[in-house]
Amino acid sequence: MLVYLRLFKESFSFALNALRNNKLRTFLSLLGVTIGIFSIIAILTAVDSLDQSIKGQLDGIDKNLMYVTRFSFGPSDIPAWKRESYPQTSYSDFEFVKKNVGGVEACAFALILKRETVKYQDKTLSNVNITPVSNEVYEIDNLKLYKGRFYNEKESDIGAAVIVLGYNLAKNLFKEEEPIGKVIRIYGRKLTVVGVLKKFGGLNFDSPDEKGFVPVNYVRRFLNISSKKVLSIIMIKPEDGIDVNAFESLLREKYRNHKGLKPDDSDNFFILKLSGQMEILNGIISFLNGVGWIISGFSLLVGGFGIANIMFVSVKERTNLIGIQKSLGAKNRFILFQFLFESIILALIGGLIGLTMVWVIVLIGNQYSGDFEFVLSFGNALLAFSISAIIGILSGIIPAISASKLDPVEAIRSGG
Repeated sequence: MLVYLRLFKESFSFALNALRNNKLRTFLSLLGVTIGIFSIIAILTAVDSLDQSIKGQLDGIDKNLMYVTRFSFGPSDIPAWKRESYPQTSYSDFEFVKKNVGGVEACAFALILKRETVKYQDKTLSNVNITPVSNEVYEIDNLKLYKGRFYNEKESDIGAAVIVLGYNLAKNLFKEEEPIGKVIRIYGRKLTVVGVLKKFGGLNFDSPDEKGFVPVNYVRRFLNISSKKVLSIIMIKPEDGIDVNAFESLLREKYRNHKGLKPDDSDNFFILKLSGQMEILNGIISFLNGVGWIISGFSLLVGGFGIANIMFVSVKERTNLIGIQKSLGAKNRFILFQFLFESIILALIGGLIGLTMVWVIVLIGNQYSGDFEFVLSFGNALLAFSISAIIGILSGIIPAISASKLDPVEAIRSGG
């Protein structure tokens, strides 16, 4: 064991000497490994951070949640022209599901509309996501209140002129002023703020932090939701412990009957499951990781050849020393491990530089990314060192073998 520790120390010393004595050559050789490790870990860190943020937003939401709508949120085998002919999902459809489908714990009706302008006194915010939705969304989306309350069933049914604000939206609109009870203008109409949600965090593209929630029946007073320009959705949360596949079959059968479809008619609606959307998300995440590996692989390949080149040069420069070591009794495996360790150490140095670059970018990124958090995981750091070690082994094995097989007499003669 002490022999190999001494061997590791000598190899590390040789590697440092190679760095010092041949700075430009070593820099160019390690550049490929450094860029390759940086690219892989940077992409994996970005994708993992994105994945963690999205799943963090969905934490607490039932993965069996279903949506009934005329649109498909993912790829579909149904031609676009046929999907365009599907009828709008109506409020009466929502009422039918709520009253006639068993096994439903909560059911909500929501509209997805263009973004609106929100005004409070002389303060104006544009491009704000205002979601008209029935009160059941509070339970379905596992929303939490920071202050005030969510509108109740009666207010939802009569379409009361009230609104619940996301945390960031309330902060941007009112700053330090108390928002509860204040009157704001949306759709050119006045609404009273009755609640503010707890800070959700994560990405902002569809975060509740940036949203306002209003009773859907309030918007139905002045908006024709039968228009194909409006996307309407029935959100359904099945009861805990229910057979989800059986529930989906029952929902489909009853909804088809409600829509007057004959047994031979194909569906003119979609039933989408959140778990299915998660599978699509996981597929996208895997695809992005795969692309990152492919792109970074070229840099690693170049870096591997660079290290192999520097190791062949190192063997040639130290041929005389190898001959002397062998003449003094050094075994082939000692020579082999000496050069192999040196190759691994050089690769690890390149990997460490690449990993450090990612770490610095993560620190800087988290200073300016707001609620989004970049995370350099221990697993990715370990992966960086593992890949570096593998590159070092693959790049150094052939030069190391060639060094270990040198004839001591010929090595001393040629080295002299």
